[in-house]
Amino acid sequence: MTSGVALQPATTADVAAAVIEAAARGTPLRIAGRGLWLDAGRPTRDAAPLSLAALTGIVAYTPGDLTLTARAGTTLGQIAEATAPHGQWLTLDPFGSADGTLGATIATASAGPLAHAFGTPRDVTLGIEAVTGDGAVIRAGGRVVKNVAGFDLTRLFTGAWGTLGVLTEVTVRLRARPAVDETWCVAVAPGGVDALCAALRAAPLAPLALELLDARAAHVIGLGTSDALLVRLGGNDDAVAAQRTALRVLGQAAPAPPDVWSTLRTAEPPGAAVVRLSTLPGRLAALWRTAGDITALGHGAWRHASVGRGIVRLVVPAHERAALDALVRAAAAQPATTVAERLPAAAWTALASPMPNAELARRVKRAFDPGALLNPGMLGIEP
Repeated sequence: MTSGVALQPATTADVAAAVIEAAARGTPLRIAGRGLWLDAGRPTRDAAPLSLAALTGIVAYTPGDLTLTARAGTTLGQIAEATAPHGQWLTLDPFGSADGTLGATIATASAGPLAHAFGTPRDVTLGIEAVTGDGAVIRAGGRVVKNVAGFDLTRLFTGAWGTLGVLTEVTVRLRARPAVDETWCVAVAPGGVDALCAALRAAPLAPLALELLDARAAHVIGLGTSDALLVRLGGNDDAVAAQRTALRVLGQAAPAPPDVWSTLRTAEPPGAAVVRLSTLPGRLAALWRTAGDITALGHGAWRHASVGRGIVRLVVPAHERAALDALVRAAAAQPATTVAERLPAAAWTALASPMPNAELARRVKRAFDPGALLNPGMLGIEP
């Protein structure tokens, strides 16, 4: 919950000044990028909005080093535009539009299908600048790939949801774009996920992304009405040709539309509940069936899975009450292997299980945000 007119700082100094003033008044702050993901994560307590939408721009870009530093409000689309002429890209493709900001992506540690080959935000982020809860400006990591001195605050702040500090600047590792980048859609026979997973483990494939879609998900993004596997191949001509041949052991494959990944990223209906279930990749088929029992309760619910990471993502429209209730029960029953991305505000009370190492998390929170001003309630650990 937020109240009041959003503060819109344009520099790191402005952010520090806003935090110092809020600390003096005892006013909590709700940190936001462009306000696109405010329904993600636990609801915060009543707080004044602090928008980083004006804190934009690329600070440094060294194509030869494959590194880029940008202010937190810079969008992923803007970074893509800057790096494309150099044949490079930032391999962060969180679910949502390209209007999402770099700061929000790193603060929430949001990852998409490309994490299969390139890792999560913690693997991509090299350094950060942040304003802590007492108004101090700190830097961690650096602008080079090899920088390991000191305690790894960069990884600590990545995924902390802005509860330890306001991210104002982020340095990321880029990748060279592959000469060939193509996606194939493999038809999956009914009940064939076990066989498919076994075939994938044996196949000589090194895909950039590997995403399993149930029939409803496939229909939503225009791929027909049967379960399907999206396989994104990248590399030079010979490498991709060899992997294309290897696809034959998986089943009938056809080229997917060029925009299939952006369509998948933006397919969730407004207000939908989204939960991630995880397991060992070798046990994905069993988790896929469990998730199917939940989505079967709602006509508009669907699921997709990052096969190589053992993650099944369930999307349930808000009006699907039976599926939504089952989704909340599943999340509450397995807190160690479940991440709730989006839920109705009232549903979060069912997820009252204490987070692992909650006392340690409280101590870290107090060290960086002694007044508990930043995104209060987001971690669910405050007394």
